[in-house]
Amino acid sequence: MRILDAHAVHAALPWAALADHLHAAFCAGAEVPLRHAHALSAQDTLLLMPAWNPRLLVVKLVTVMPAAEATVQASVLAMDRHTGEPLALLDGEALTLRRTAATSALAARHLAQPDANRLLVVGGGRLAGWMARAHAALRPGLAIQVWARRPESAHWLATELCAEGLAAQATPNLAAAVRAAHIVSCATTATEPVVLGEWLQPGTHLDLVGGFKPHMREVDDAAVALSRVVVDTYTGAMAEAGDLAQPLARGVISREHIVADLAELLRGERAGRRDAGDITLFKSVGTALEDLAAAELVLGVAL
Repeated sequence: MRILDAHAVHAALPWAALADHLHAAFCAGAEVPLRHAHALSAQDTLLLMPAWNPRLLVVKLVTVMPAAEATVQASVLAMDRHTGEPLALLDGEALTLRRTAATSALAARHLAQPDANRLLVVGGGRLAGWMARAHAALRPGLAIQVWARRPESAHWLATELCAEGLAAQATPNLAAAVRAAHIVSCATTATEPVVLGEWLQPGTHLDLVGGFKPHMREVDDAAVALSRVVVDTYTGAMAEAGDLAQPLARGVISREHIVADLAELLRGERAGRRDAGDITLFKSVGTALEDLAAAELVLGVAL
């Protein structure tokens, strides 16, 4: 059995190939049971996220231990679907960062305006940089602005992206940056809205990946109400995404306001953007289908 570290996982997942493989995986579908959460103590949690197709079985194991130096740890065990033979143990953080960003970039390829060339990344944490890289890889020539609550974080990330050859700069004015952006990608842990609907211009695409619990919000109700909403999966997004669960519970939007999940969009079964003036919104909370697709691509390259 191979053990693949973060460097090997990143190297085996080039953005274009990963986006294409994710596209095929969402269209084909897979068996993806609900994730299992087990309380190890009052504070510590073990999460198990399985998925399989006719070729491969994967289980992502995630530990959340607030008192540990590294609060979240993740590994992905990949096994032969027919024999159960363990094939590889992959670095789970690298795989999750890569597949999360690529899924959003894939959604934007189908939801943002074709000529969109201005990206705003909201957030200065670890995931934010990968969001910028993925969108830029699928949309060459993208101009990137970065905003974060801590200006030094935005400057640090913009400098890092520039060093990689991307056209990036930090911005201190979030409202102005949202108004000027064609794509707004939020990767924060905010519990109160950061981006407001009143700032959105016709044609904007919103990409929300930071919130993964019902109490978390990255945009306000107005932004959601203005948007044609697409989710990675109905079950996950409506149960776990505060940006949707909260306005749904209050009747601000109805279930019909969510026009498609990503599989339906990619298969052409439901429309996302209808015209240049539509504001579109993609909400992702993550699905083990993405882990399965990414692991399959890694194994095809690395083994």
